[in-house]
Amino acid sequence: MSDCVRYPAPGCVVEYMEGNAVQIALITEEVGGRLRLLLPNRRETRLNASRLLPWLGPMHGADLGREDAVRLLEQHKKSREDLAADVPVMDVWELAQGEVSVAPATWFAELFTSDPSVDQVSAYGRALLACKSHFRFQPPDFQVFPAGMVEKRLVEEKTRLEREALIAGGAAFLRMLWDVACRKRELPPPPAEGASSGEWPPDDVAESLEEVLRARMIDPEGQEYDALWRTLGKGLPDVPHLPLQLLVAWGKVPPHYNFWLDRAGYASGDSWWTPHSEQVDALVRASQSGEMPDAALFTSDAPAGCMCDEDFSAVAAEAPASSPSLLFEPGPLPESPLPFISIDSASTRDVDDAFHVQPAEDGYLLTLALACPALYWPFGSPLDKAVLHRGTSIYLPEGDCHMLPEVLGTAAYSLIANESRPALCVEVPVDANGRYGSCRAYLARVRLAANLTYRDSQAVLDAQAESADAPLPENPAAAHAGQLRSGLDLARKRQGARIEDGAVVMDRPDPAVSLEGEGADVRVHVGPDYSAPDAQMLVAEMMILASAAVAHWALERGMSMLHRVQDVVLPREYAGIWNTPQDMTRIMRALTPSGLEVQARPHAALGLDRYTPMTSPLRRYPDLVNEAQVVHFLCTGQPRWSEDMLVRLLQALSPALDGAGQVQRFRPRYWKLLFFRQQGDKVWWPGVITEENDAFVSVSLPDQGMFVRGRRKLFDDRAHPGLQVDVRIGKVHPLYNEIMILEAATTG
Repeated sequence: MSDCVRYPAPGCVVEYMEGNAVQIALITEEVGGRLRLLLPNRRETRLNASRLLPWLGPMHGADLGREDAVRLLEQHKKSREDLAADVPVMDVWELAQGEVSVAPATWFAELFTSDPSVDQVSAYGRALLACKSHFRFQPPDFQVFPAGMVEKRLVEEKTRLEREALIAGGAAFLRMLWDVACRKRELPPPPAEGASSGEWPPDDVAESLEEVLRARMIDPEGQEYDALWRTLGKGLPDVPHLPLQLLVAWGKVPPHYNFWLDRAGYASGDSWWTPHSEQVDALVRASQSGEMPDAALFTSDAPAGCMCDEDFSAVAAEAPASSPSLLFEPGPLPESPLPFISIDSASTRDVDDAFHVQPAEDGYLLTLALACPALYWPFGSPLDKAVLHRGTSIYLPEGDCHMLPEVLGTAAYSLIANESRPALCVEVPVDANGRYGSCRAYLARVRLAANLTYRDSQAVLDAQAESADAPLPENPAAAHAGQLRSGLDLARKRQGARIEDGAVVMDRPDPAVSLEGEGADVRVHVGPDYSAPDAQMLVAEMMILASAAVAHWALERGMSMLHRVQDVVLPREYAGIWNTPQDMTRIMRALTPSGLEVQARPHAALGLDRYTPMTSPLRRYPDLVNEAQVVHFLCTGQPRWSEDMLVRLLQALSPALDGAGQVQRFRPRYWKLLFFRQQGDKVWWPGVITEENDAFVSVSLPDQGMFVRGRRKLFDDRAHPGLQVDVRIGKVHPLYNEIMILEAATTG
């Protein structure tokens, strides 16, 4: 390298870093390590010699004229840039890695060129400086990254570039979407394929932007995109559910999108189970034939999306040593001769309970037939994991989301009249005072005599209440008038016994919410549902009785179960049936939410010392678990899970139930709020004051099943709980869960 020099001196071509780029210059003066440099643009600058890059030269005459010096600099600059573009950087790295960890630019140039010139050394230095993913400049040498580090840095670099592109192309687009959401402008048409548009981001940026918006919609507090979202969202308002509103404006999700399902990880519709169709088909055949399905169909090491850190289904698959297989053989089930009947809403397809009441010497003998998916249920299988992830069925105005595949929950396992179905039967004696004795549980195949509706059953009960000789209505329930009469008598006695034990019964009918139309044109209707108080009370009391009786049956056998508890002490005067909004609000303030626990404790509102939910195994996973515990005991003589196992099961199950519970609470409320907004702020609504203080007054709107509040100054001095008022509603924002009273007038 005859043109390379060791020390900088006037006339020497040098390079240094400025603004993250290599700059070339010629030394015109050097004094004590301070250099005066001439630049290609004819300007001069001063620089410490320590900032020079470690390749110096060539040396030219110190008496060069300014124009000649500039011409030489331009020649060297162009030569070095052209040479750097031709440097095979990846080949350099392949040859260097594993051979050296650090080396000067000269060493790398000599890999491909013998006796390289200073321009060639500079070209390699420039190329290595630009390849930050494979090399790091540590003056005077370059560090060579190993393969693992390179892979990591390439990923980081790709992420950085994508982030920069997303911010550059996405922030303005989001602001435009917000204008669309606020109806300040129309969404412009997207560009044709392959074309560019100043308002629409490139396809790859749009895809990443949608991913960020969906992630923030599902988890607003998530950390994955937190910093990126703060940057993208600059200039946008800090309002609830902003990502959802932008996605709606973009057309990526429809108006009134149910984002609560996404947050719960809950798939709507009935296609979520198709990856497990072979297992579902086997269970359908087993339900029909009574033959045990092939256990090999239900084993898989593939993950199936359990939502907890601890795999619930792995725990659920554990069984005592006497029953180590995935499924156990229950043996042939006897046929029950009892003509069971069920009572449900007319739209119900998943019938999971039926009853038969037989008069006894001192009261009644009640037998309940419960649908029995637990008989062959493959705990621990991929199908079970998918069902666990749902946790419960969800019933919404826009449609039902069933916990089980519909071919199982609404067909093969559903207690359909005149169809043979496996069932867990619970036989409970109830005396004339409504007190129950020890129950008997057994497995059988049942064939229901009828699937009745609340409306038809209530019509028969109403006719019987008028007169014993009154003609019965001409509907399917009339043929079972005796069962209905006995069932209602039993239910009333049971309710009376529970009230004696402190039960609190809230007689609060739920309004019917229905939708008409689709998308942005949907119209909401909210109003009183049909009234079937006796028929609904009949079914409710039987289900409560079954769960209480089985809880004691399990206690007698030392079995652990999942219990619904509400361990709070209520004043004795709270016991009874309540139907006024102000009384129900007052008592609800004293109640704590019920919860699932393994340790049995009282349930205050039900007036029970222990309560084991198990009457809805088609709709609720805890009921399925409890039913499986009982079924396993009946078939093997011992429970399937120990107390510790159930604790672990519950820890994993709770997040699924919490997520689904949010959907069930917030989604119907959203539709009710939209109903009020659609009605406008000129309508007056009748209500009853339930609470009041110096700042606010709360009002119940019984016909709509809503509580609203307004400022105290809107009400006169007579405002107190129980006072009837008319209110005018406004400031309704369904997505923000906002609704306020604008005006109030006393009517009572």
